[in-house]
Amino acid sequence: MFGPELLLVRTGQPVEFRNSDDTLHNVHVSHEETREPAFNVAIPTGSSYTYTFSRDGFYRVGCDIHPAMAASIFAAATPFTALAESDGSFVFADVPPGPWTVLVYAAGRRLQQDVEVKGGVTEVTLE
Repeated sequence: MFGPELLLVRTGQPVEFRNSDDTLHNVHVSHEETREPAFNVAIPTGSSYTYTFSRDGFYRVGCDIHPAMAASIFAAATPFTALAESDGSFVFADVPPGPWTVLVYAAGRRLQQDVEVKGGVTEVTLE
């Protein structure tokens, strides 16, 4: 299985894909929106492959050898990404003051809200 089920990565930064299983796997990754393939490589036991995502967005991850294996990757240029807690809350630390846009992906929906960070704690509620 791939772990974690959803991986947050920074666009332009290398990501290492490791095979720590005792069998050969491949990693087949494509951009979810465009279906454009990012890469498709076989990774033998104990080996790894490093890839740098150049485009923001969601990516589907699969193994052609084991079709039940699946995961997702979200690549973003911003350092401010997070997975929400079970109650839907999330926190970003050390966000510089200024205008920002909060994007939330939940249950197949995309929510967006512009916010002004003024320092201290800025609370945002998206519904």
